[in-house]
Amino acid sequence: MVTLRDETFPIRSSDDIVKVRQITREWALMQAFSLVDQTKIVTAASELARNTLEHGRGGEVRVQALQAGARRGVRLTFVDQGPGIPDLDKALRDGFTTGNGMGLGLSGSRRLVNDFDIHSEVDKGTTVMIARWK
Repeated sequence: MVTLRDETFPIRSSDDIVKVRQITREWALMQAFSLVDQTKIVTAASELARNTLEHGRGGEVRVQALQAGARRGVRLTFVDQGPGIPDLDKALRDGFTTGNGMGLGLSGSRRLVNDFDIHSEVDKGTTVMIARWK
């Protein structure tokens, strides 16, 4: 696998969530994603950026454009130093929420991408990696 481009962006305000959406769409276009694939990864990125800000008290996202043979992809890795998630199995279930949302952020994001990985430690933070491939 070859990394074609690699940048990191802060997530500190709601404006940064909008920026993550814009950057993700630009990079998906750069990788020649269809409109459907663009929408899926942008939606997942938006949910995870919001989680990073609201639940993780801010953090950052690393965005990578990848190529593996003929396949092209976009990988996003969200990192925060927030309170962590005490029960990942519960947090990944549809309908589970710690706020006012519908409880589809993590589980919905996982369904929208090809690769999904999450690691969280209480009082240390959470890292979520997603990737979508063309």
